[in-house]
Amino acid sequence: MPSHEMPPTESVWDYPRPPALRHDTRRIVVECAGEILAATTGALKILETSHPPVFYVPPADVRTDLLRAAAHHSWCEWKGGAEYWDVVVGPDIRLLAAWSYPAPRPPYEQLVGHFAFYAGRVDRCTVAGHTVRPQEGDFYGGWITPEVRGPFKGGDRTGGW
Repeated sequence: MPSHEMPPTESVWDYPRPPALRHDTRRIVVECAGEILAATTGALKILETSHPPVFYVPPADVRTDLLRAAAHHSWCEWKGGAEYWDVVVGPDIRLLAAWSYPAPRPPYEQLVGHFAFYAGRVDRCTVAGHTVRPQEGDFYGGWITPEVRGPFKGGDRTGGW
């Protein structure tokens, strides 16, 4: 059962570009292979036009012992260079399931060391007790919660948006 009421419905088309960074005090939980991988009430989230929010968990609230650095990297025009992480729980390996920004560009410096997780590459992610749906596609990692409405970038035929 959800632990908090969700905020009123909001459209991702009202989110700004460049993206906005906000604090979110709702309880965020990431589960994988029978383990709580992350749990916090101190998340940061990025709100960007056409994307569901991406939640970033402080490193103190992540089981970093279950993360293994991956060789993959990407570049965000706003936040800079991202590094990726595999989740390893015994024999269960989830490739490229998380990412972080070791040196985010201004004004996103607060993201340093925080981890974001692809909801579709772990078993379950929740916001205030609500199970999230992953943003479509292989690149974007937004979490679709009951208060967020699209259409969302990331799925088939949205590459030109």
